[in-house]
Amino acid sequence: MTKKKKRRSSNNKISNLTNTILSILKKDRNQSFNYKQIAAKLGVNDASSRNQIIKKLQQLKAKQEIEEVERGKFKAIVNTEYHTGILDLSSKGNGYIISDDFEEDVFIASNNINKALDGDEVEFYAYRRKRRGKQEGEITNIIKRAKTEYVGTIQIQDKKNFAFVVPDSSKMYKDIFVPINKTKKAEDGDKVLVSLTDWPEKADSPYGKVLEVLGKPGDHSTEINSIMAEYGLPMDFPHDVETYANNLDISIKPEEIAKRRDMRKDLTFTIDPKDAKDFDDALSFTVLDNGLYEIGIHIADVSHYVQPGTVLDDEAYERATSIYLVDRVVPMLPERLSNGACSLRPHEEKYTFSAVFQMNDKCEIKNEWFGRTVTYSDARFAYEEAQAVIESKTNEIPQEVSLTGKAYKTDQTIADAILKMDELAKKMRSQRMREGAISFDKVEVKFNLDEEANPVGVFFKTSKDANKLIEEFMLLANRKVSEFVGKQKPQKTFVYRVHDEPDESKLAQLQTVVSRFGHKLNFRDKGSVASSLNNLLKDVVGKKEQNLVDTLTIRTMSKAEYTTHNIGHYGLAFDYYSHFTSPIRRYPDVMAHRLLQQYLDGEKSANEDIYEDKCKHSSNMEYLATKAERDSIKYMQIRFMQDHQDEEFLGVISGVTDWGIYVEIISNKCEGMVSVRDMKDDHYQFDQDQYAMVGRKTETTYQLGDEVIVKVKNTDLVKKHLDFYMVGKPSED
Repeated sequence: MTKKKKRRSSNNKISNLTNTILSILKKDRNQSFNYKQIAAKLGVNDASSRNQIIKKLQQLKAKQEIEEVERGKFKAIVNTEYHTGILDLSSKGNGYIISDDFEEDVFIASNNINKALDGDEVEFYAYRRKRRGKQEGEITNIIKRAKTEYVGTIQIQDKKNFAFVVPDSSKMYKDIFVPINKTKKAEDGDKVLVSLTDWPEKADSPYGKVLEVLGKPGDHSTEINSIMAEYGLPMDFPHDVETYANNLDISIKPEEIAKRRDMRKDLTFTIDPKDAKDFDDALSFTVLDNGLYEIGIHIADVSHYVQPGTVLDDEAYERATSIYLVDRVVPMLPERLSNGACSLRPHEEKYTFSAVFQMNDKCEIKNEWFGRTVTYSDARFAYEEAQAVIESKTNEIPQEVSLTGKAYKTDQTIADAILKMDELAKKMRSQRMREGAISFDKVEVKFNLDEEANPVGVFFKTSKDANKLIEEFMLLANRKVSEFVGKQKPQKTFVYRVHDEPDESKLAQLQTVVSRFGHKLNFRDKGSVASSLNNLLKDVVGKKEQNLVDTLTIRTMSKAEYTTHNIGHYGLAFDYYSHFTSPIRRYPDVMAHRLLQQYLDGEKSANEDIYEDKCKHSSNMEYLATKAERDSIKYMQIRFMQDHQDEEFLGVISGVTDWGIYVEIISNKCEGMVSVRDMKDDHYQFDQDQYAMVGRKTETTYQLGDEVIVKVKNTDLVKKHLDFYMVGKPSED
């Protein structure tokens, strides 16, 4: 007789069973579950696991955390208030929820994320941890995905008939499973754009399909296209949009001129970067018989060509902004408009929308006028050429200035205009500073590129008098247009550019950091904050900590955004401010033009809700474009450093964390990280209070702002990481 084999029971204890059962019941809190359904969700079916579940259900029932609604079927007892918010994930897998219901962000541990992804709108419940005293929570439902498309590298599993896409984003914590028939014939190792299609309950990874094969990792075009694809930004215009633009009548017609103020005889010129292709603003200058100066700020009349309800307008709205990548511009409008009909090129008549001011030598505005015009640009200056005129301090154009074409007004007249407008601009700027504006003149990093877009050099773009001349008159137009509409009674809907006051806690952090460089700040009241920040920004010019302090100061500021609800602009110290002067590259400016004309025509106020939605979309697209632009600069910095692997560089410590030290190279502003694991000369520990890494044995200290010497360890174009070795501190001789 054969012995019956005893069935071996599994005695493995299911970990975290209480929280798991509660999570299942709370997620579907309107549904009841029996022990078999819970076991199925956990993927277990052995007797021991089922017994553990049955026992735990009874314990939770006894504690009145769940209820038995019918024999053997249980529901969560919902005595918790549920909230909604936006999830902000860290690269470590934990996250925070930003919710209007809480003053502080709510911490979400990685095991309570429950398949939510970065940026998702989620439902959650919150509880306060006894140990930490901080608000924590658990996500119970995903209301809306922030994005469903990701860029990554595909790994083909040949023998298993499927693939995985490893996302580039460090905030995407799961690889994406792709059936082999949905890989779009991508080869192993290709960069791809993948779309999420499903995330089955029992699946560890989300499912997806390849939308586009972007190319080989590290290739220049692949990486630039990947940056755009990561943020869902378009590269090319649809065929129907190009066709529509190409069929527009862009000729200047007498019947249209008759509807406009004719300013073609006024001295008019543009000042732009030397490599600019579109010129969306021009200035005119006339000395009136009464001694006042009439200055016109003329803006391309984009709204004349981009009409609501057309495919051209739909595309411009979706894009909302032009995108300035390190090696190219991705325009909001097709080239026929951006570089043609709407570009105020020299010696061409153009339809414009203008703000015209009459002012005296004290910059007091005695008269203002807004409306549609027709203008003729007499000359085009590059910033460098206008700067040469200003620095010459004579009313003649310097010989080194080679204007585009030849103006029909005299060179002397144009030089007089530039010198007088520079004088007025400086007075307006001084007035803004006295009223509490903050002067951000952060250095911009630019690259000299060869024909294959390889970086062969780095240079820094700084703002000089010619740049500031243009800036002041554009600010004047933006402020006065919004003031004109904002003060109308009854109140009219308009698109404002607003900027809230800085957060007090961020100001306190800034004060702590800059004090280590010997700078003092005075935050006694609103007025002292602005003047103190301006003094700080002036004091650091040319010092090793300049870029760090500039960056940290900008980070203390609130983010400017578009809205129909005016709260003023803190950074500029304006009660009213809009964007009006760049409609070729910003959709909010197009909206401002339309609304202004609507009110000039005496029409009623536009629908506020519709325009508020458009403002939110524009702010979001601006945010994505900014991220893409920064990524492209970071990518080019890493490419540049690839050719400097054996060199040592002097840098400034720009950040200290428990995992390493961030260093910004002084000569080229490239930033990389020294991992604490690579600092072999001692055992270093992070001192949060000192913003420093301190050696346990030697007490060698690397502190925020210290000068150090580093060497390139690794350049990763795909992940956009730059890693350094720490060589040490420079000698003091």
